[in-house]
Amino acid sequence: MKTSDFYYDLPQELIAQTPLEKRDSSRLLCLDRQSGAVTHSVFTSLPEYLRPGDCLVMNDSRVLPARLLGARTTGGAAEILLLRDLGDGKWECLTRPGRKMHPGTELTFGGGELTARILSVASDGNRIIEFFYDGIFLEILERLGKMPLPPYIKAELQDKERYQTVYSREPGSAAAPTAGLHFTPELLRKISGMGVKTCFITLHVGLGTFRPVKAEEIQDHEMHSELCVIPEETARIVTETKKGGGRVICVGTTSCRTLESFAHEDGTLDPRSGWTNIFIYPGYKFKCMDGLITNFHLPESTLVMLVSAFAGRENILEAYRAAVAARYRFFSFGDAMLII
Repeated sequence: MKTSDFYYDLPQELIAQTPLEKRDSSRLLCLDRQSGAVTHSVFTSLPEYLRPGDCLVMNDSRVLPARLLGARTTGGAAEILLLRDLGDGKWECLTRPGRKMHPGTELTFGGGELTARILSVASDGNRIIEFFYDGIFLEILERLGKMPLPPYIKAELQDKERYQTVYSREPGSAAAPTAGLHFTPELLRKISGMGVKTCFITLHVGLGTFRPVKAEEIQDHEMHSELCVIPEETARIVTETKKGGGRVICVGTTSCRTLESFAHEDGTLDPRSGWTNIFIYPGYKFKCMDGLITNFHLPESTLVMLVSAFAGRENILEAYRAAVAARYRFFSFGDAMLII
């Protein structure tokens, strides 16, 4: 299949620039993946589509304020985006301006509270950077760092927590698992109270998830690896759900990719951790996931390909056309979609 097969036309004004005042007040487009039927609802009505015995699988990764603005000690601005913790104070990073960031370049942030040195250039152009500081790195990052919002969001985020899910707890992501942004503690309590189990995986979202597909043929695209963890409780709940005839509903494509990376052929799971670079596109046979809550994704992206694998390309493109016609809000701070 060609990348161009997953294009759709999106007016710029439908790209959400700010989160809604109330998380669960977003709209919810419901797609029946067998018939292609579309219905329009609101996220607070999600429990109406769930059944006792189902389980929701959510990604509890927490976004790092991973964008650092500073200066080169030789003069000139420097911008760093932390991508992956390599240990011992070393990180894989995106840098700007790239042509000025040579090995040996020294950087300073926050008036010298944090300093760094570029060690090397990776094969994909990312920099390996070593940081120097006193104290706890994550606490310094909370003070100095900014949220790494996607480039299509131009507005300044007023409250950092609105780019975190209410259940985030494991720091490490370079971007939010945005399907979870719609949930509130009250809605989660209501869902649990009706006999739907909730459980968590951790996948630290890297920019590889969002890297544009530049290959003409989709199978030529290579995904970056991301670290994920399936705890013992989650493996047990998902396995019990599959064996009991309930539905495993993933909150977000990151939860989907984690389960599908490590599930057995019958959809059951063992607790484990590891790296995944799974690329799901039409033709993929799902082993574990029975339903998906997700946002609306960029044209020609790997995420549009994933939802097309689950619901059918024509069904997805028709649903997206319906969302555009109904003026849904798109992408990270946009509205939600339930595929079931």
